[in-house]
Amino acid sequence: MLVDLYELTMAAGYFERGMDFHATFELFVRSLPAERSFLIAAGVDDSLDYLENLQFSDDDIAYLRSLPLFRAIPDSFFEYLRTFRFEGDVAGVPEGSVVFAEEPILQLTAPVAAAQIVETWLLSLINFETLVASKAARVVRAAAGRSVLEFGTRRAQGPEAGLRAARAAYLGGCDATSNAEAGRLYGIPVAGTAAHSWTQAFPSERESFEALLEVFPESAVLLIDNYDDLAGAETAASLGKKFSAVRLDSGDLLEKSREVRSILDERGLREVKIIASGNLNEYRIEKLVEAGAPIDSFGVGTDLATSRDVPALSVVYKLVETERGGQVEYKAKFSEEKVYCPGRKQVFRFTHDGKYHHDVIARSGETYADAEPLLQPLMRNGRRLEARRSASSVRETVLASLGRLREPYHRLRGAPEYPVEKSGALIELLEQVRSQYVAARKPAGTPRSS
Repeated sequence: MLVDLYELTMAAGYFERGMDFHATFELFVRSLPAERSFLIAAGVDDSLDYLENLQFSDDDIAYLRSLPLFRAIPDSFFEYLRTFRFEGDVAGVPEGSVVFAEEPILQLTAPVAAAQIVETWLLSLINFETLVASKAARVVRAAAGRSVLEFGTRRAQGPEAGLRAARAAYLGGCDATSNAEAGRLYGIPVAGTAAHSWTQAFPSERESFEALLEVFPESAVLLIDNYDDLAGAETAASLGKKFSAVRLDSGDLLEKSREVRSILDERGLREVKIIASGNLNEYRIEKLVEAGAPIDSFGVGTDLATSRDVPALSVVYKLVETERGGQVEYKAKFSEEKVYCPGRKQVFRFTHDGKYHHDVIARSGETYADAEPLLQPLMRNGRRLEARRSASSVRETVLASLGRLREPYHRLRGAPEYPVEKSGALIELLEQVRSQYVAARKPAGTPRSS
């Protein structure tokens, strides 16, 4: 039921008109925001889980029957919903792939009503997880080899968004998450021991540190900025006990990290790490790294879990062809700024010296011997073709893909546009379909024929 209502009204209309032909929809991002030079496709595995398990309950159907809009719809449609299962075919890019504008992430072929019903869930899922995974890749790049921890659940747009953000951030290269459920469900490393309230709950900062080290002697991270950063560092260094790290969560992180590092080193605690957090993003991290801040790990929350600078993508789900009685009809849209190419597609990636060089979006069936086709069969007759991959496996795909993307495309600002071309055959098909649907315009001032 997590659909837009018009998907169900259209499904009812298709059912009533006997329109059970197969339709192919493609899900892609129309254009990249100026702040992104690439995207990391995420949410593909979750999309396949959704499609495999999709069904309507009796309560769902009872609710739909109660809506005035559906009062004239016969019982046969609701019986169709009662037995509904997605039994289509899906192709797509492997989760964790680097993708660019207009390149299909998913391609679904199914009876038209079924293909329509799944639109909103897929758009929402791919949009959000791709947003966060892409943001994480930028943050991790800015950290330049220092670890990045995802702390964003408490600032996410709801608990489920926090859970999905934790997974997507890990795929994008983060090393751990604060979200315990993400650790349980996806096998993601988890991190975190105490907040400021722990320190405040004790009569003194020293007592709070000592208590934490007694409970977690191997893993305690001492949060030293509750009252005074440098005094907190001095207190931690004077405990006479080993501990793994201290955390700074506010203020001038560059200057404070230098002073704290000096205090720790003077006490022979060179192995103690410094973790920094507090309104961090890729831009602030880049400045800290370039300035030589002695920070070993960055905890990133709000900006990562919400992708605050780019909170949404122009992700779309478009009908590209139908098949009725063995006859294929190609579909496209020609309204201004929303034109897309008809027909099923394949994306070919060309490499040079082991690095991605350019992509070609082509018609399905075209071949390029010296390029890698990105879209692969993922589901047939509603069942996935391979088992769900682990988050760590997808993360390896992401890191390998990013390693093959040339350096200029990793820039946080002013990155060049990666070259994506359309094949001649695809452009020719677009113009053929355009000629069928778009009447030739007469020049302004031309009199109408009587």
